[in-house]
Amino acid sequence: MRESMVTIQIEGRGVADPKVLDAMRKVPRHQFVLPDTIAEAYNDHPLPIGYGQTISQPYIVAYMCELARLHDTHKVLEVGTGSGYHAAVMGQVASEVYTVEIVPELAAHASDTITKLGYGNIHVRQADGYHGWKEAAPFDAIIVTAAADHIPPPLIEQLKDGGRMVIPLGHPFFTQQLVVVEKEHGQVSSRQVLPVRFVPLTGGH
Repeated sequence: MRESMVTIQIEGRGVADPKVLDAMRKVPRHQFVLPDTIAEAYNDHPLPIGYGQTISQPYIVAYMCELARLHDTHKVLEVGTGSGYHAAVMGQVASEVYTVEIVPELAAHASDTITKLGYGNIHVRQADGYHGWKEAAPFDAIIVTAAADHIPPPLIEQLKDGGRMVIPLGHPFFTQQLVVVEKEHGQVSSRQVLPVRFVPLTGGH
């Protein structure tokens, strides 16, 4: 089922980065969903994971990783750990992944799952991801898995020069735009790449 997911849903839609495709083949997505949705783990849609949050559609996970241009030397920040699946995929490609989750129960469960599966290069923190993870900055790439109405300034500050951020922007109850943010010589540029639907970014911002 995982091979079929990659071949049909991901490669079939144009994701071509071999590192990302290999990671999607390796990570057991069924370990990151609720017990009553295991049969749907490799289907082409998001799934609820509790506390009003979801695990993203497999294609979106792969596409965001490809847009970030992850490399095996990279240190990556994820805002919105959720179940930990996206972090696990990135951990197969990047050197280190720092992931922040605002919901305490999800952060604890994701940390347990990641530890159980032996992903030693993934670090989970329960905190408000709007503020990033300052002590571990700067990051080669930042992926935000919840929709914001603006690009959080702390994340721009923590993005390494030459780095990329992938973030959904827009109103939480309408279609948002997946945006790629690039930082070059201190200048920030952005471009829209795909209409998406994500849960809203929450926190003290």
